[in-house]
Amino acid sequence: MTMEWYVTLFGFAVLTCGTPGPNNLMLTLGLYPLFERWPLLRLGLQIFGSLYLLWLAWRIAVAGAPGDPARRARPLTMLEGLGFQFLNPKAWMMGISAISLFSLPGASYWSSQLAVMVMFVLVALPVCFVWVLFGHQLSNWISSDRGWRRLNGSLGLLTALCVVMLWY
Repeated sequence: MTMEWYVTLFGFAVLTCGTPGPNNLMLTLGLYPLFERWPLLRLGLQIFGSLYLLWLAWRIAVAGAPGDPARRARPLTMLEGLGFQFLNPKAWMMGISAISLFSLPGASYWSSQLAVMVMFVLVALPVCFVWVLFGHQLSNWISSDRGWRRLNGSLGLLTALCVVMLWY
């Protein structure tokens, strides 16, 4: 295992642990050949995706604060949260991709597997901590109706700006 292998593994772990959702990986791995073969499919998805994102952006931007806190769903318990990870498609894609991309053949197989596991633990713990801090700060910011309006307006604008990315 070379330094380049470790650096690449580290970069992969940071990106997969730090980004939300499975869609980026799925789209990167499988749909581009279809777009090359059928350009109208890409155009149709761009148009549909743009309209959907703009509608979603509007819905987010005008959404108010959630209702009565007592009527909101309770958060998952720690045990439920751990169990939910077995249903998490991003976690499955991360694991399958990491093992298939970074497994070394022969005598290095088990040491490469151990290195992948250790790297993901070392990367995931601080990345998860950053998401927790972000959530804590966000909860302070949205403690009022005005905060919720600012958050929803910002998220709506960012969602609308994603349309630009669909066309490049």
